[in-house]
Amino acid sequence: MNPLVAFRVSYRALRKNKVRSILTTLGIIIGVAAVITMIALTQGAKQLIEEQLISLGGNSLIINPGKRAGSGVTQSSESNTLTAEDAEAIRKLSSVAHVSPILDTTEHVIWNNRNWFTAIVGVSPEFTFINDWFPERGNFFTDEEVTNTERVGVLGRTVAFNLFGYQNPVGETVRIGNNSFRVIGVMSTIGQTPSGKDQDDIVLIPYTTLQKRIMGVTDVENISISVRDQNDIPFAESQITQLLRERHQIRPGIENDFFVKSQVDIIERIFTISKIMTILLGSIASISLIVGGIGIMNIMLVSVTERIKEIGIRMAVGAREKDILIQFLIEAVVLSLVGGLIGIVLGIIATKTASFFTEWPTLVSLSSIIIAFSFAAIIGIFFGLYPAKKASKLDPIEALRYE
Repeated sequence: MNPLVAFRVSYRALRKNKVRSILTTLGIIIGVAAVITMIALTQGAKQLIEEQLISLGGNSLIINPGKRAGSGVTQSSESNTLTAEDAEAIRKLSSVAHVSPILDTTEHVIWNNRNWFTAIVGVSPEFTFINDWFPERGNFFTDEEVTNTERVGVLGRTVAFNLFGYQNPVGETVRIGNNSFRVIGVMSTIGQTPSGKDQDDIVLIPYTTLQKRIMGVTDVENISISVRDQNDIPFAESQITQLLRERHQIRPGIENDFFVKSQVDIIERIFTISKIMTILLGSIASISLIVGGIGIMNIMLVSVTERIKEIGIRMAVGAREKDILIQFLIEAVVLSLVGGLIGIVLGIIATKTASFFTEWPTLVSLSSIIIAFSFAAIIGIFFGLYPAKKASKLDPIEALRYE
């Protein structure tokens, strides 16, 4: 039989039972829509996490004093071994873009009759580039102000609000410990960490000022670094390790008195989890496709039973087993593909609707649409094959006698 003729006959049979055909495709429609929606949500979540990690220093390294135990647990040394001079030496490495010594303490910040207890963090101006975090009001302090141990500070948004409310604090003077500091800026809002810590509850001042005027120390607690390219992180770690071993005069065979920590492992783990979640949720949604396929098979078997006499007549006038098989297989595949197309449209609509109301990013990829549609076609062929074979194997004489 000509394929076009077979398709025309199949179309007429499906059109004759419109309600049944629509109900048969429901499982496929729901399944395809669910697959597209679930994949879009997980891909959107992955993209959001990637952007947040990069904004929080996805290409950064932290050097801490102490030793890393074999189990991965860190053991701090009794005294800090890192200095601002170490940071200056690291800055000259080819793979390094920005460097900032860091140390911190906690103090009361006082303005007029208002008092706020918060973290005081000493950094260099390059801290903003390492963390991609800049003031939304005023300015950050300069290298000259760091060199001169100036008493200037930049407030985190939480500190600024609790001390000044909606008033602009730039230019005001606050007291930190026994020192007066001039507020020169307010950082943009960065929000909470995954553990719930408020990153805006902070005051940033020159690290030299914190060393000499507040803490009375000469070392730093750690050194924050950003590399020129994320792919350079392993090379940068190697360069930094070699440099610090030489500077700290660590002999061969002796453990480092520092350790370098990056976010690469964390990023890779999160992406692995994201892939697992995508596969898991996609598999769960695919169950609807299988249920829809079973529905197609059942309806096709009913259709074969109802059309036994029609099959007998067609065989009697010369139709071959192959012709009957193709006709019923086309009907099953058409049902499945129509359901798949409707499911794709509904899946995209559901994804955009969910994104609009929840403000959760979604990413409808062409690959997810192709996968869902292809799976729908495979379901139609797989579950339509048995009824089609059953129809093609009918005895024409018995079929003509069927009442």
